Amino acid sequence: MLSTAHLPKSLRGRVLRPDEPGYDRARTVFSGAIDRRPAVIVRPADAEDVARVIAFARETGSELAVRSGGHSGAGHGVSEGGIVLDLGDMRTLEIDAEDRTAWAETGMTAGQYTSAAGAHGLATGFGDAGSVGIGGITLGGGAGLLARKHGLTVDHLLAADVVTADGDLLRVDRETHPELFWAIRGGGGNFGVATRFKFRLHEVGTVVGGMLVLPATSGVISGFLAAADEAPDELSTIANVMPAPPLPFLPPDQHGRLVVMAMLSYAGDAEDGARAVAPLRALATPIADMVRPIPYPELFPPLAEDYRPIAAARTLFLDHVDQAAGGTIIDRIEASPAQAAVTQLRVLGGAVARVPSDATAYAHRDRRVMANVVAMYTDPGTGRQTRPGSPTCHPS
Repeated sequence: MLSTAHLPKSLRGRVLRPDEPGYDRARTVFSGAIDRRPAVIVRPADAEDVARVIAFARETGSELAVRSGGHSGAGHGVSEGGIVLDLGDMRTLEIDAEDRTAWAETGMTAGQYTSAAGAHGLATGFGDAGSVGIGGITLGGGAGLLARKHGLTVDHLLAADVVTADGDLLRVDRETHPELFWAIRGGGGNFGVATRFKFRLHEVGTVVGGMLVLPATSGVISGFLAAADEAPDELSTIANVMPAPPLPFLPPDQHGRLVVMAMLSYAGDAEDGARAVAPLRALATPIADMVRPIPYPELFPPLAEDYRPIAAARTLFLDHVDQAAGGTIIDRIEASPAQAAVTQLRVLGGAVARVPSDATAYAHRDRRVMANVVAMYTDPGTGRQTRPGSPTCHPS
């Protein structure tokens, strides 16, 4: 059993042990399937604190988990009996609107960053959920609602502050420690603890965006992906094929029926956006159409704090989805014992594909579609069903 009595006295950040108020909340991560009890949770105040905790973990041989937003499906943000380095108190953001760059500490969430940048009419592309930490999604790649226009999150990364396993504090970019900078752009974790990122900002004020819900047929699914692939790069889409949840904007007679619940974002002129979205609207009579000119940050609504799905999920890449594949998606969802079975399809290409495949550790530049298949349960051991929740999934 790890003794935390000898944690460095010089730590400036907060320390939470199992018998202290707030511990249970602090150890809770997004996945409802993860229930681990770390020996201690440290919320560092700065990079020096991070280095001290890494040194303590190294000296004691303790497992070290690093948490940004806590959305890792594998539960990498929490340890059983080890140390959790929770970056959640490190949320300083410095925006240089004139230079269109921002330095952000990695405890920030995508929603917090997007809201602050949006006040300047600027944005950096992250994923599609505001509660995701910018640390994890950046290191994994980051395919979101600006991907086809501006690329992946790693394509916006200009520099990073990283604390290595040896406790060294490094500033990495294309010129300084270039191999490490290459690795953290899509290579995931275990290269060190990233404490601060320098991002490029883009002018993104109002977008033509929101949710479009269509009936799910094999023709609609394949047609949606074909139209999204042929659309201008300004249009990024995320299509969720799933049973319609009982949301207030969906007709009651549609609840439980298979739909394509799509999130759209056109980063450009409103009239051009309407023309780009028209082929998607024409695939079938929409069940709900909430696509309109809106401020970009409104595409990142908050999730309920108690929403913790239990899910079995796999991410894969495809080059196309034809009608036969669309039919297979429908068949598999209908055969699933999970009420909230979802197949999520993100059309890539555009700016994602224009970056050379060896420029970053992200290895899938030439793939056209990212697919995420998910089955959610209240108890995965018994297969009991869960009430459908948010259609949002979070592949890197």
